[in-house]
Amino acid sequence: MPTTNGLAAPAASARTSNSLLLSKGVARLEITLKLTTAILALAAGVYTYLGVRELLNGSPTTVFFAAVIYSVAVSVGIYAFWVFLMQFMPHVVDRTGRALMFGCMLFGSLMIVAMSSWLNASALAGAAAIQQHLAITVQNYTRDLDTANSNAIAAQGLLPDIQLASSRFSRLADAERAGSLTGTAGSGTVVQLLTQMSGQLDSLGQEVQASGKRVSTLFEQGGKHLAKMRELISDRGPISTRSDAFATESLALSGVITNLQQTSVAPAVKRAAASLSSGFIAPAAGGRTADLADRQTAVVGKVENSIATQATSLAEAADKILALPRIEPVRFQTMSPAEAVLRYAGDFIPSWAGAISIDLMPAVLVLILCVVHAAIRREGMPAFSASGMTAGELVAALQMAREVEEARRVARPDVVDPSGDQPAPEAATAAEENVTSLSSARHTK
Repeated sequence: MPTTNGLAAPAASARTSNSLLLSKGVARLEITLKLTTAILALAAGVYTYLGVRELLNGSPTTVFFAAVIYSVAVSVGIYAFWVFLMQFMPHVVDRTGRALMFGCMLFGSLMIVAMSSWLNASALAGAAAIQQHLAITVQNYTRDLDTANSNAIAAQGLLPDIQLASSRFSRLADAERAGSLTGTAGSGTVVQLLTQMSGQLDSLGQEVQASGKRVSTLFEQGGKHLAKMRELISDRGPISTRSDAFATESLALSGVITNLQQTSVAPAVKRAAASLSSGFIAPAAGGRTADLADRQTAVVGKVENSIATQATSLAEAADKILALPRIEPVRFQTMSPAEAVLRYAGDFIPSWAGAISIDLMPAVLVLILCVVHAAIRREGMPAFSASGMTAGELVAALQMAREVEEARRVARPDVVDPSGDQPAPEAATAAEENVTSLSSARHTK
């Protein structure tokens, strides 16, 4: 038993020493904790002011005071919330109370994120988020412009077919003038018909060529708008001003894309092909003899079949172009920095992390306090120093010592020594000498 008591005494002394160190550390850092919390709350308020200012409308004075009032309220609320938790949460030891405190901390943290963190993120990364929005919009406009230009250029692919058909009818007319078709030279009914068809196709080809020039002009104009929009993205200056100028350029570019789609000659080619086939009226043979008239009628029939075949070919080619998906130009939507940060939150995770950490950093301090106070309770509270005790505390301690001593005497079994040489009176006298009388203690204090 003496050995066990000798080992337990140093362990208890070590635990008491650790507990005392932790208690003193908490006392020394109390002001530091509050100061740190105040600085973090102030930083959150500043960034909240910068973020909320972009969302308010009105005169500059109204916006300023409204933003200041909101940011001050946020700062005070954040500071009070975390100070309350630091003061009370470490001392709640029962399981139900601790769970409720953790629930309050979680609910309060969500409220802080809702009223402050996203505005902090807006202040930190709002301009960058709007620039990304502008860059994505430019990419969409570039895609739409290229697609509209490709569809318009595809209609130019009909030009070789039209020119080939026109040239074919022109050669047939020249051949008929020499008598190669009907066997009789001259410029009769067949020559007139072939010349008419060649002229119609040649006119359609010229329209397609003119359309190609308009397409090139519109595409060049759209490229200039895109270049201006890219310049606004990379330029310096207030992002709101650049965003307004970007909106103007995007509106003009949308008009260019719409005009490109309307410039396509595919509908005109299809109408011309339909008129060639359905509007064909075979002229009456004008030959002077019945044999010549019969030959003219036969050639006209062949020309009609050729025109129908050519019209069908052109109509099918035009249908393929018209079947291409129609482009709906994107509409640029202006947005505030806060809206841009929320839409592109995944691209600005570091900014979001910093914005939330400013508000929720005190949560780590609260958890540290909970761990430290739990360690203090587990290792035992340090005894009060005699120099720091009041007279009342000293009297209470002496009274407690007497009660403990009396309890020990009552519980101690009466052991009788056979030799009879046990100095019981001396032991009692020694025990009494170790106890200071109440009157002496009061007089000394």
